[in-house]
Amino acid sequence: MAQSDFFYPENSKRRQELNNLHQQLLDCLSDSFDVTNELSGVLNTHLACRLESIEMKRNGTIKENCDIIVKAMKKIQEEVQRVDDGLKEKLEPTLYRKLQDVRERETEKIAIVQRVISVILGEATSTASTVAVKLICSNVTTVVINKLVTVLAQIGASLLGGIGVAVLRLGLDMILHAILGAVERNQLQAAIKSYEEHLVEFKSASEKYHRAIKEVTKTLKCRLR
Repeated sequence: MAQSDFFYPENSKRRQELNNLHQQLLDCLSDSFDVTNELSGVLNTHLACRLESIEMKRNGTIKENCDIIVKAMKKIQEEVQRVDDGLKEKLEPTLYRKLQDVRERETEKIAIVQRVISVILGEATSTASTVAVKLICSNVTTVVINKLVTVLAQIGASLLGGIGVAVLRLGLDMILHAILGAVERNQLQAAIKSYEEHLVEFKSASEKYHRAIKEVTKTLKCRLR
């Protein structure tokens, strides 16, 4: 009899449920690494940033990997804020306010940014203004990223934080054994509940983040054709 049978009356179903939750979390983490690297690449290419790519720490814990993404996202926010500060300094107040006006057409905003972007960056690509408008004049680097950062921080601080990422690729009984090593036995049920609750928020925040970045890259591809 597997060790987990002692804890769960519905042993087989529980073990499969736990495995599925682990895999879903791993998939969300992996996607967030990929999309964050994609956004960093766009900023490096078009806004003269020097952001480093990030990699999942396969032998690390869930918390360690959440922290890696959070750190990268905060650096992205700093770089976007740097450009925003430059626009605020170089543009006339009335023009800068137009960038924040949701009623203003995007093409007009791009034209406004185009006037000063080269001064701010030193050298700018033909699509730099588009990238700046897409990121600065939207809620991508504020609301969307802030929400994902909050969710990742909550996951890292939860019962799940101490569980290793590598365990997600082990067998079902090995997974249970590793989790039991990270939390007290009487907390296992709470850990499973924590997975379920955090995954709902993580998936929602992650999907919004992914859609927002894909919209930026899609626009760039269209302009470069």
